Amino acid sequence: MERQTAAMRELSRRAFPELDVVPDDAPAPIEQARAQRRRQAAATEAAALRRAHAERAGATVSSTPHPRQAAGEVA
Repeated sequence: MERQTAAMRELSRRAFPELDVVPDDAPAPIEQARAQRRRQAAATEAAALRRAHAERAGATVSSTPHPRQAAGEVA
């Protein structure tokens, strides 16, 4: 009976190995994923703001119509 119990425990240990112990102060994997999503969202927002500023700057600098539009051509 003891041999069977030991064999079952060994099989269980092999089938379900213990996960690496994570220190208490380390962020959980879900928190790491959330932080990465926040960083990606912030980077996307910053890029969109840069594009919007560039478009506005381009619109104010280029207030004259395109030569084809001035000639009445349809694009």
